[in-house]
Amino acid sequence: MKHNRLLTLGLTLLLSTALLAGCGTDPGLSKASGESSDKTANSHETMKPMGETFFIFDTVVNVKIYDDRATRQHFNEIEALLNDIDGKISRTLEGSEIYQVNSHSGKSPVEVSNETFELIEKALDYAKRTDGKFNPAIGNLVTLWNIGHEGAKVPDADLIEAAKALSDYHLIEMNKETHEIYLQKEGMAIDLGSIGKGYAADAIYEYLEAQGFSSAIIDLGGNIYAMGNKPGGKMWNIGIQDPGKERGNSIGTIQVADKTIVTSGIYERFFIEDGKLYQHILDPGTGYPVENGISSVTVVTKHSTDADALSTSLFVLGIEDGLKFIEDTPDTEALFISKEKKLYATSGFKDMLKKTNDSYTFAN
Repeated sequence: MKHNRLLTLGLTLLLSTALLAGCGTDPGLSKASGESSDKTANSHETMKPMGETFFIFDTVVNVKIYDDRATRQHFNEIEALLNDIDGKISRTLEGSEIYQVNSHSGKSPVEVSNETFELIEKALDYAKRTDGKFNPAIGNLVTLWNIGHEGAKVPDADLIEAAKALSDYHLIEMNKETHEIYLQKEGMAIDLGSIGKGYAADAIYEYLEAQGFSSAIIDLGGNIYAMGNKPGGKMWNIGIQDPGKERGNSIGTIQVADKTIVTSGIYERFFIEDGKLYQHILDPGTGYPVENGISSVTVVTKHSTDADALSTSLFVLGIEDGLKFIEDTPDTEALFISKEKKLYATSGFKDMLKKTNDSYTFAN
């Protein structure tokens, strides 16, 4: 029996809506504790956001601005921004810059925009820092497995080996002077799916900041950016998804201000074949989905591009090596949840987490 599922509505993290008491019209959010009884404070906290939903990057994007100055034009400009990013970094969108780089692999270099060049530079930096556990050159493996889309199945072993042979990130040649990118072996393909949503979240944040906004929630399929503070000055209350249950069930909450929270989990996109679950996070070393006992990894930091890359990197690195890696990363916290419902956290994350589900226990 085969089963395929794509959960695109932010399974990884649960926003608690009446974190802004009075925004109870938003689905899936629960009232936060410790609300002020002061009428003046409540008048700010009950500010109703202006929001919009888009479907792009193969996911649902929700943006909510908590500011009376927000207009429909701002959301039109955000949509244009997202379309511009997709038109540059999408692997599958014909004509995109990445599509052109891939289609010219082994033939000729392709000039790309400053933004695309710098994003690939960052992806390659993570590849070097993780010794290839994070790998932007796995486009062929991503295409081959096709996880999260209809028809996903376990590929033949020889096809996996062939795709692996085209996944050497060392063969991505970068020309800083001309902003040209050249894939040295024909058939190679860059995929930025493990960093692109975070990059888009950062771009939206920068746009909102330039418009003078300071309080917003940016959600790209679970990649959350809690901009500034809640109206009224309190911190945002973010629920950490229970990886063993449907969306709306958390293991606990954390409070953050002006931080991004990104989770990679085995429940996000997967298929089941012959009773075995194959999730979408691929191990570049084996060519197969990662199997290391981890259900999810959550990263909290300042920039969503980094959080996106880190959540994937840590998932592939595993708990022991991942914790060592993240402890050396400044201003960043992480939580690993194992399939045995054990929690492994950096000291900062452990301090932040208000656990509400006793079936999950700390193991470190």
